[in-house]
Amino acid sequence: QVQLVESGGGLVQAGGSLRLSCAASGSIFSINAMGWYRQAPGKQRELVAAITSGGSTNYADNMQGRFVISRDNAKNTVYLQMNSLKPEDTAVYYCHAARVVVAGGTWYDYWGQGTQVTVSS
Repeated sequence: QVQLVESGGGLVQAGGSLRLSCAASGSIFSINAMGWYRQAPGKQRELVAAITSGGSTNYADNMQGRFVISRDNAKNTVYLQMNSLKPEDTAVYYCHAARVVVAGGTWYDYWGQGTQVTVSS
């Protein structure tokens, strides 16, 4: 059983910063990529940023420069530093772990339960 536990969401004023964390736990041998998605009310879930085990990153076009993703492979933890937040960044942020190899050699994708980020104007 693998779990992703997110933390760090909350309420912040426009222009402020938040740091999200997501720790994966369980019988994990390796995780290919970890990332963050977000879903605002009435909108589809969208990619925010992702990072591979080798450190390669991918950002949504409108978030690069304000958001920074990082990862601690030893702790199976991914972070998202969000700066210069805008009201339109308000959403539920979900952690995602791709190609998690578990006991037995099989792999799965996992999602966290989501953490609310609210940016007030």
